[in-house]
Amino acid sequence: MADIQHLRKMTGAGMMDCKNALNEANGDFDKAMEIIRKKGQAVAAKREDREASEGCVLAKTDGSFAAIVALQCETDFVAKNDDFIALTEQFLDAAIANKPENLEQLLAIELPNGTISQLITDKMAATGEKMELGFYEYIDAPYVASYIHMGNKLGTIVGFNKETDEQVAKDIAMQVAAMNPLAVTAEGIPSELKEQELSIAREKAREAGKPENLLDRIAEGSLQKFYKESSLLQQEYVKDPKKTIEQFLKEGDKELTVVSFKRVSLNA
Repeated sequence: MADIQHLRKMTGAGMMDCKNALNEANGDFDKAMEIIRKKGQAVAAKREDREASEGCVLAKTDGSFAAIVALQCETDFVAKNDDFIALTEQFLDAAIANKPENLEQLLAIELPNGTISQLITDKMAATGEKMELGFYEYIDAPYVASYIHMGNKLGTIVGFNKETDEQVAKDIAMQVAAMNPLAVTAEGIPSELKEQELSIAREKAREAGKPENLLDRIAEGSLQKFYKESSLLQQEYVKDPKKTIEQFLKEGDKELTVVSFKRVSLNA
């Protein structure tokens, strides 16, 4: 029974799965772990075409470093399970401690009971669902903040150019969650998106019967509106729409600004 409980703790597999694996391995603990992992790999292969659209999004800060991860699964039932949330938090803590530069490096991190990639395979064996670490984002900045929306489906991290009030930083992280900006400033919006907006605006104006010589001016006006909606610093502050985010930041510190943000959502 002690071996079964230890194997369950190491892999997250069910009691009967652990018992059967130990029996098949004639009590060899390492072999039993390999049996469970092979079962997880079989689940992964069998459910490869399934969509892992549910999951858990968590974010955290540590000094000047902030990270956000999303462990994805097939059903909301599994996503809300305490063990699944704890596993996501374990991966987030590993990201905070090791500061990997990309998702591949995060998956390869060695934890006491295996790599993160192996632990995901183990969890697939335990639940019978497809799982994947769908997102990993990080920011390294002079000051960072994080926000996790209720339900663990949406999270944000924000980097600032200098230390600021904790509530101010949290308000900006919540703004990113609520308003989903594309970039900090208009300059950061990809040029192809700008051209797309201009093209759409010209076509709409043309369909409305506007003169050809006015189309570019009308399109430029639409682009400026797009910037206000899509650039974080130009957005209306959700708590006080009379101010832009840039104006809100400058009220407390004229030098304060946002240098980066990341937003991960499983709801689109």
